[in-house]
Amino acid sequence: MIHYTCDSCKREIDLEGLRYSVKIEVNATLDPIAEDEADDDRDHLLEVQEILEQLETSDGVGDDVHLEARYDLCPDCCRKFRLNPLGRESIKQFDFSKN
Repeated sequence: MIHYTCDSCKREIDLEGLRYSVKIEVNATLDPIAEDEADDDRDHLLEVQEILEQLETSDGVGDDVHLEARYDLCPDCCRKFRLNPLGRESIKQFDFSKN
């Protein structure tokens, strides 16, 4: 029998109730080099070839470059996730007068 467990609170999710699936994809990004900073002596095709060779010899792209993950959430944890998807603690900031 199939059963689902909330990946956040670890409670079993009722099969007849709502279950939420959260998919997260993380990719490394590089900003392009400004033209005035570019090194004209670089062989870009050689650099691409070296990167491709490294990928062939390794087990694939590492988690530091690309990561995909999927999580099942119960309705309560999904509501909390939607309010705070990055998990930041809310810090109440006070506006004090400048006396």
